[in-house]
Order: sequence, then structure tokens, then C-alpha cells
Amino acid sequence: MPLTDKYINPLTDFGFKKLFGTESNKDLLINLLNQILPKEHQIEDLTYGKNEHQGGNKNDRIAVFDIFCKSKKGDSFIVEIQRKRQVNFKDRSIFYSTFPIHAHAKKGNDWDFKLPIIYTIAFLDFTFDDYEDDSDFVHHVSLKDGKGKVFYNKLHYIYIELPKFTKTVEELRTLFDKWMFTIKKLSELQNRPIALQERVFQKLFKEAEIAKYNKMERIEYEKNLKQYRDFNNVVLFAEQKGMEKGMEKGMEKERRVKNISIVKIGLKNGFSLDVIAEFAQMSVKEVQEIIDEYGLEK
Repeated sequence: MPLTDKYINPLTDFGFKKLFGTESNKDLLINLLNQILPKEHQIEDLTYGKNEHQGGNKNDRIAVFDIFCKSKKGDSFIVEIQRKRQVNFKDRSIFYSTFPIHAHAKKGNDWDFKLPIIYTIAFLDFTFDDYEDDSDFVHHVSLKDGKGKVFYNKLHYIYIELPKFTKTVEELRTLFDKWMFTIKKLSELQNRPIALQERVFQKLFKEAEIAKYNKMERIEYEKNLKQYRDFNNVVLFAEQKGMEKGMEKGMEKERRVKNISIVKIGLKNGFSLDVIAEFAQMSVKEVQEIIDEYGLEK
């Protein structure tokens, strides 16, 4: 099916990394992050680091970030797009933040344990179950004591629930609002709105125009977009089946039923184990266990 959108979708892996994960577009990432970060942690310049991080030994789990970068001051930033709700997503984001900490450790006895400031910034294409009744869609999280005083000021988490951002283009006032609108609505637009006339958006829309991509980039994006759309439908269908079965067998089995449905439908549609694991929010090992248990064909 040929592409009909004029601009790429930033909520896909390809779209997010294309717009914000390349050296030529780091000014876009800096501008975006500076609308989210507090004044004391504004970024003047940044360098991209490797996205894949290994633990302390070769048998440890590997963490793969969407974007990992460091500011001129040495602060570290993990920037993620999370498309689907994950049961242990908060645990995962905390776990991921430990990799920059570990990587900063110096060998020898002369290291004084001084650590950099680390931010995990996650754009969520879903809402937290425990914040559904909260109208705030940006959550700044840090380590505080029982009185609400910040106990440690070098570890920060910022979660942005995009579905809760509902402003129309006519209601956009701040640069932050304009960025949230653009990330959420870019692929639905046919032209750059008058409200987005800042130079940074002029560049963003130019970089996002699909017609300017070469053949290989278009093929990669089309494949990534198809996976994004197909698995959104797969997960929705599986969730519905899980709810139906859950009512019959007990709600504690709902997630298991949903995951089995995702694996079955994913295999039927020719998706790789890595892709199925990503959208089901399971490990490849867990996907393989379901395949073996039910005798499914790859």
C-alpha cells in the first residue's frame, strides 16, 4: 500500500530516530529537550552516544535506547518513545537508567564515586493506569525524602503521556505546546500550520517530508510504519480477546491470554521474534517459550 502521508510519524522508530537521532538534526533534539528540562539543566550542545549498552559482564542483559546523548556539561540523557503500555514499564525505565551510571564508573581505587546528572525522558503513546484521573500529562520524578524534599538531585525521570495532550493548533501558545502537538500530529498534517512558524519547525517539517527521502529510506520507513500500524491492530485485538477470556477465567490470566494472541497473530503475519517481543513487551525468550509450548510454526 503506497504512502499517502506527507510527513513521517515521529512515534515510529524510524521517524523518531530520523528526526532526532542524527548529528545533522541534533539542534532539533536540543530545542525539544530544552522545552522539557528545567532551567538549570538546559543543553547548549550534545554528542550522541551508542544506543546499545552491555552490563558488567557478557552474560548481563543488554539495554537498547532509542537515543542516548550527553550534554556539553557531561549530563546524560536517555530519550525514548514508548508506543504501547508495558506491565513493568516503570521498572524498565529505572533499570535502563543504571547503565549510564555503571558506564561512568572508573576502574581503580582513586575513583571518588562522583556521578553525572542522568535524565530519562520518555514520550508515551499511552497513559499510566495509576494516573488516568490525573489531568497532568507531564510527570517529573526524582528521589525525595518523606517530607517531599529532594534527597538526590542527579537522577531524574520525565514521563510525557501524549494522549492527554488535547490542545488544538489554535490553542498553542508556548514552544513546549507546539512541540507536543507536532510530535503527536505531524503525520496527519499536509502543511506546516501558521502557529508553527519558528525556524526550528521550518527545519523539522523539511526533514520530515517523505517525498525527499531516497528509495531505501522510504522502504525502511514503509516497513516500520506497517509494523507500527499492524501491531497496533494486533495488540488491540489481543487485548479484546484477553478481556473476553479474562472475564471467563479470571482477570489474572488476561495478560497471558493477550500475549499468546499477539504471538500467534504476529507469527501468522510474518513478523520476526524481535518485533513480536517489542510489541508484546516480552523478551524474545518468553516469545520462544510460548511458541514451544503451543507448537507454533515460525
